[in-house]
Amino acid sequence: MEAETLAVAQGIDFSMWALFARATLIVKLVMILLIVASFWSWAIIIQKLLNYRAARAEAEQFDRAFWSGEPLDGLFEQIGPNPPGSPERVFAAGMTEWHRSHRTDGELIAGAQARIDRSMDVAINKEAESLQKGLPILATVGSIAPFVGLFGTVWGIMNAFIEIAEQQNTNLAVVAPGIAEALLATGLGLLAAIPAVIFYNKLSSDSDRIIAGYESFADEFATILSRQLDS
Repeated sequence: MEAETLAVAQGIDFSMWALFARATLIVKLVMILLIVASFWSWAIIIQKLLNYRAARAEAEQFDRAFWSGEPLDGLFEQIGPNPPGSPERVFAAGMTEWHRSHRTDGELIAGAQARIDRSMDVAINKEAESLQKGLPILATVGSIAPFVGLFGTVWGIMNAFIEIAEQQNTNLAVVAPGIAEALLATGLGLLAAIPAVIFYNKLSSDSDRIIAGYESFADEFATILSRQLDS
């Protein structure tokens, strides 16, 4: 009897596609949702890795230009009021407010330093929002995907037990397919969640470092302008 059961079990197709095809509609929907979430997460991860790499390159390039000794007005004329790079936009925000703070007679309007600081803070907040866009999705996938997969597993196991009760048979050939289909949902949930959590932590750390670089530059730039205001 055991030999016959093992022979039947060996004849069952346990490939990923076969497990998906045999699953109930609810479990199939759970699997599809998890697969979509996994691809969505990887799309965000790849996009952010490329964006952060470009942001670091832009920061290094602008840092060299800023500290090259060229006059700030000349640098501002080169990049314009709406430059493409993030650190350049922070610089442009400060320079734009600096120019607006001058009256027609050349004197500065009171409170120029505070307005310049606020202008750069607003620019940094906009860049931070752009850098962190998509990260909440990774956090959501990382926290919810295992539970979605567990729901699919519970549903699949419930249907496996119903099938066992209907057939009045608990041999391996009856139990194994249903359990395998159910556990596949949990596996897909973990497959979606683990990379999402890992890269969420990494990308959040990278984003914080890039934003901290913008804030450090804004402080240094504000110090330079402050010296000019005092003189």
